[in-house]
Amino acid sequence: MSEEEKVVSGAEYGASSIQVLEGLEAVRKRPAMYIGDIGVKGLHHLVYEVVDNSIDEALAGHCDTIEVSINENNSITVVDNGRGIPVDMHEKEGKSALEVVMTVLHAGGKFDKDSYKVSGGLHGVGVSCVNALSTLMHVEVSRNGKLYMQEYERGIPKFSVKEIGTSETTGTSVTFQPDETIFSEVTYKYDILASRLRELAYLNAGITLTLTDKRVKNEDGTFKSEVFHSTEGLKEFVLYIDEAREKLIENVIHINTEKNGTPVEIAMTYNTSYNENIHSYVNNINTIEGGTHLAGFRRGLTRTLKKYAEDSKMLEKLKIEISGDDFREGLTAVISIKVAEPQFEGQTKTKLGNNEVMGSVDMAIGEALGNYLEENPKAAKTIVEKVILAATARHAARKAREMVQRKSPLSGGGLPGKLADCADKDPEKCELFLVEGDSAGGTAKQGRSRQFQAILPLRGKILNVEKAMQHKVLESEEIRNIYTALGVTIGTEDDSKALNMTKLRYHKVIIMTDADVDGSHIATLIMTFFFRHMKELIEQGYLYIATPPLYLCKKGKIEEYCWNDQQRQAFIEKYGGGNEGAIHTQRYKGLGEMNETQLWDTTMNPEHRTLRQVTIENAATADHVFSMLMGDDVAPRRQFIEENATYAKIDA
Repeated sequence: MSEEEKVVSGAEYGASSIQVLEGLEAVRKRPAMYIGDIGVKGLHHLVYEVVDNSIDEALAGHCDTIEVSINENNSITVVDNGRGIPVDMHEKEGKSALEVVMTVLHAGGKFDKDSYKVSGGLHGVGVSCVNALSTLMHVEVSRNGKLYMQEYERGIPKFSVKEIGTSETTGTSVTFQPDETIFSEVTYKYDILASRLRELAYLNAGITLTLTDKRVKNEDGTFKSEVFHSTEGLKEFVLYIDEAREKLIENVIHINTEKNGTPVEIAMTYNTSYNENIHSYVNNINTIEGGTHLAGFRRGLTRTLKKYAEDSKMLEKLKIEISGDDFREGLTAVISIKVAEPQFEGQTKTKLGNNEVMGSVDMAIGEALGNYLEENPKAAKTIVEKVILAATARHAARKAREMVQRKSPLSGGGLPGKLADCADKDPEKCELFLVEGDSAGGTAKQGRSRQFQAILPLRGKILNVEKAMQHKVLESEEIRNIYTALGVTIGTEDDSKALNMTKLRYHKVIIMTDADVDGSHIATLIMTFFFRHMKELIEQGYLYIATPPLYLCKKGKIEEYCWNDQQRQAFIEKYGGGNEGAIHTQRYKGLGEMNETQLWDTTMNPEHRTLRQVTIENAATADHVFSMLMGDDVAPRRQFIEENATYAKIDA
């Protein structure tokens, strides 16, 4: 760098360059720091922050009804029957406590241990953040027999708190309109909010939550609406998740206790599947990365079951060692604990770090499960037999896994013969297309950019992993090819099913299937495989679905690709005057019907294509949906497809 350049850069970066962002201005400048992102996830997070306040009132014993409405203009209203936010003068701030709560970051009753023993909202950033990111917020408080109101614009009060009438009830009503200059998406999705409210109802037995969508009317003129209420809490949650699975034992083992001052609630049961499905929560927050409470649960479960199996002499003839994994195969469990001061760690701040919690959960599960096994010898015998079967299958899976690892390109085994790899070796730039069938695979190989796009054709429908043991999954040639192409390995000392992604070769894995019913089925089979065996890939945001067009519409020299019937109809209206006969329509039944140029232009070219990212908004709901879609029970699957076919969207 020349002397002249040094002087210029020094002048540009001085004290004047350092901005001190105060209060809510910081939230508007860096919204993703506070709510995760400014897309669909962040948009819905705003609702959770407001609902969390109401849930905290419920946890403190002052509220049992929470109503959430999506209004016609995509604003949100949340109403509760709690005590109502205080409105009296805040000594330190010199203004109404309501205004302080709504406009000052990290202000609120949750920081006062006398007001709230446990708070879920503390994990978030508070209603003031929602206020800062809304073009308008309107708050009404019923308290002390009076009704108070204040409005804000982008976090700034439009006037002081007003007394606007009397009230015979207590509670708070918050309406806010997300700022479309900040959010890339401002349309609320009913299903995402319904999943969270359903989850909250199970996690907080006795509370009634209602979701109403004022954008959608039923045939009788009423708005689309659902009520979520659970009397038995986590017991009902586990039954909901396992609805489509075959039971191994009749009962749900339900524990609701307090150990070392930590309230612990656990519900668990076993099914005939080969997957482990444990969902853990701290103060209503889904700890997707687990933590000390999950470690305590696993430790207590393994210790208690192993002792029972040994005492009952059921392991005597077993020639192989049993591991912790074997005790959790076919297990569905929900763990919910309440901690006064949670310490969160991990990449997404969803891993609990409080060490004292491990012993509390270990003790709780040990006592309750020990009693259950003694009192239910028939069920206990069935569980232990399942554990022995799991250990035997794991032994078989080790051999199958070694086959996968041995063929890994990183261990010199070479890539799958069908893989057409790309030239670039930087995973961040590379894409792998999983393509349905050899014919479409051939077209994709010709149409792709060889620099950064790799193609792996898959023959027909891959194995339904929902109903298969791990060694059967790893024996499937198509699935082995996926593992090998990706460069990932399976198994660690602690967890034989853990995925090692350190040598992952592509940061975009794109499922590309025909735009018909068969194609959708194949895409769902592939997604089920990733959800059950490579969930980390989805959590990192690496899994996508390609969206090929359904039609090519032509009128003379005018050509347009149409991805749905609405676009096709719009083309007919625009160029055919509404006359369908005046338009030539080519319906693409499969990818193989396009030539390589068309496939590149519509589905593979990063400048023009539409990719749908597969995300897990709610792990418990996704668990329920995949087991239902891929299980044996046809009725719920048919109902789900009928209800969701028109949307053709992926929110799992």
